[in-house]
Amino acid sequence: MTALTVLAPGDQGDPSWAEAESIAEIEELARAGRTVVVTPAEIAGDAGEAAELAAASLCAWAGARAFRTTRPDQVRLAVEMTESLAGRRPPTLTRRGLA
Repeated sequence: MTALTVLAPGDQGDPSWAEAESIAEIEELARAGRTVVVTPAEIAGDAGEAAELAAASLCAWAGARAFRTTRPDQVRLAVEMTESLAGRRPPTLTRRGLA
């Protein structure tokens, strides 16, 4: 499993990473074993922060491992939650409620 990476908008990634601009492209590159970098704001368009976080979650579900964003903390949280839901990462905190 490749580690999650969050980059600032101007940061350069590893030259071996593949840049993707759609969910289908992310899935194809991830199946090929490539590390995929995305910019969630470009995928979401001008819809705002909620749309960018949703796009980051969808990209993570599809296999993206590197994210270029101006909202690193929020994107990291959304992607980590997605990874936990997908079963690729243990949850940070678990609780069991007994009624």
